[in-house]
Amino acid sequence: MASTASPMASQFRSSFASSSTKRLAVPIDINIGATFRISPGKRSFIIKAVQIPREMEAIEEYPMNGGHGIYSYAKNSYRQGQAINAVKELIKEEITEKLDINKFPSSDTFRIVDVGCSTGPNTFFAVQNVLEAVEKKYQREGLDHCRLPEFQVFFNDHSSNDFNTLFTSLPPNKNYYVAGVPGSFHARLFPEASLHIVISSYALQWISHIPKELVDRSSPAWNKGRTYYAHAGAETIKAYADQFAKDMDNFFHFRAQEVVTGGMVLLTIPGGRWDYQILSNTLHDLLESAIVDLAKKGIISEEKLDSFNVPQYFPSPQEMEAAVKRNGCFSIERIECLHDEKKQANPKEARVFSSHMRAGLEFLLSEHFGHEIMDELFDLFTKKIEECEVFDMGVAFKLLVVLKRK
Repeated sequence: MASTASPMASQFRSSFASSSTKRLAVPIDINIGATFRISPGKRSFIIKAVQIPREMEAIEEYPMNGGHGIYSYAKNSYRQGQAINAVKELIKEEITEKLDINKFPSSDTFRIVDVGCSTGPNTFFAVQNVLEAVEKKYQREGLDHCRLPEFQVFFNDHSSNDFNTLFTSLPPNKNYYVAGVPGSFHARLFPEASLHIVISSYALQWISHIPKELVDRSSPAWNKGRTYYAHAGAETIKAYADQFAKDMDNFFHFRAQEVVTGGMVLLTIPGGRWDYQILSNTLHDLLESAIVDLAKKGIISEEKLDSFNVPQYFPSPQEMEAAVKRNGCFSIERIECLHDEKKQANPKEARVFSSHMRAGLEFLLSEHFGHEIMDELFDLFTKKIEECEVFDMGVAFKLLVVLKRK
């Protein structure tokens, strides 16, 4: 006997076949062409479709080196730690003065997330700075210690992040409850209006994916013979900038849904000036030079060189301000460009800088060029740092962005 579809199933099928059908976010382990079956023993069912922007479909994962080895992120992230320390008092000041706790819904739990937390220990320092400022804010509002809310802290990064190293490194005397949240900060992570403070330090420079035109031979943005945008053509730079802008649109769109009215978003991002003399651009240029040298020696192919681009973009204050204004859900409390003083050249620092870059980029580089050339590549990179005295050439700029949810 031929089966007859129920009216509900027919209506569901016809609605998805209409011209107004939207793109759906489908779990990666579900075949888009698969048939969805409804058990006859069930009286009701829910199918939830989420419309997402096209740009979100290709979010890549860029994990830092895990563990506690010689080239691990945990042992080679002092620059990020310096940035957190540099903005510590500014962030405390902003929270104490501007966190609008009187607008928060009645709750005994205060929720904080660090997006792009990596493996620690920097994330713990950043979280503790925020907690101290929040406690001070509540005390200024006349609440004694016994009436402070409980704190829940979420640590977010891609699912490939080494969460084991992160959680085994947790401070033993922490005064908050902990949860890990795997996923991209370019996507939705939390329920509506569930967060009070969002922080991120040295993570938002990672774009969600490399624009396809950078590896398209027919495109004017094709980044032939280069791995970065510092000395590239105008079309290449524009492709990077446009991708960063799209990613920020997604970031603020989803954070606006997750943060309560009066809550805050506190971001520290490397960048601040589009200028070759900033330290980040100098280091990436030297790494590019090392990769090109290996290609000239035939150790890596020209095709491999032309198809690799570092997925990082260092924004200006104007670009961040424009992204916030496009979103319209946050007030800009502070956007400030800070810089470190130049250091005197120190040959020992070359290896430190090289290891720092290796901790952050080795996964990408080894996936593309092969793990067997990593030692040779970074030895050459270290020599280039020593030769150019990068410490005298580049200034480390960072952006502090402080926002409040309207």
